[in-house]
Amino acid sequence: MKYSINTIVSEIRRKEDKLSLETEQLLEEAYQMIQYLKELLHSTREHIIKEGFTDKTEEIDFFRNIKPYILGKLIYYNKIFRIETICPVRRGKMYHKFFLGQLQDLKQEFKEHICGSYFYRYYRSGRCDRDEEYFTRGNINYRDGLNSYVFEIDHQFSTYYDSKASRIVANELLYTYLVTKINPDDTPANLFQNPDSTKDIFWTDSKNALIELIYALHASGVISHGKIGIRKITFVFQVLFRVQLGDIHHAFHRMKERTGTKTSFLDQLKYSLEHYMKKGI
Repeated sequence: MKYSINTIVSEIRRKEDKLSLETEQLLEEAYQMIQYLKELLHSTREHIIKEGFTDKTEEIDFFRNIKPYILGKLIYYNKIFRIETICPVRRGKMYHKFFLGQLQDLKQEFKEHICGSYFYRYYRSGRCDRDEEYFTRGNINYRDGLNSYVFEIDHQFSTYYDSKASRIVANELLYTYLVTKINPDDTPANLFQNPDSTKDIFWTDSKNALIELIYALHASGVISHGKIGIRKITFVFQVLFRVQLGDIHHAFHRMKERTGTKTSFLDQLKYSLEHYMKKGI
């Protein structure tokens, strides 16, 4: 089996989508994803140790892209599980303050351990001139003053810097999760270049209608070739329309239990568009 980042991303996304439909709470989804990703990481390790790599290009791709994606997701879901199990309430000032604190902790960790490092600038800029040093095994330079956990890593399945890349992946996912929990309007700065230009755009139908639309777009795979999950799509719509959708999975389960048509909003959209066309406008 030859691993590729597209194969791994697609496999993990399918699992996420399946669990999002089967589980009613994020806590349970996070727990099951932890078990799944642990097994995926273990089976991947067994394969790599047994089969090895055909060349350095394949090895670099694995430790720069593939393993950090798996491990980054594992770190992300483990952190979500820990946060969700200690969250004091489901809403209100205490809830808001709790997640503000979690976001502040994440920012502090990022500031102290990630953003100021040479490796972070290298990784985020897309450079590849030192990839052989960073992402092939057996090239750890102890003169760089590395963190002490370098002595604990599995040298058959790690390059030291792949774990740093994993942390970057996990932190970006956690940032989106925490911002969504606090306020869906607090979007990353690069999502909209000019937020003021969208102030007059807001959703005027029911929340269930928007959730129905989001699931339809996700199921059809028309956003980013179907390579992003339902949560990220929901986050974008919440930001764009300035609406908090709450537990979308529970809402989706209720839609499946509707009597008669289960896609009332989509049916209305089809009718409205056909009527608009007949008017010849």
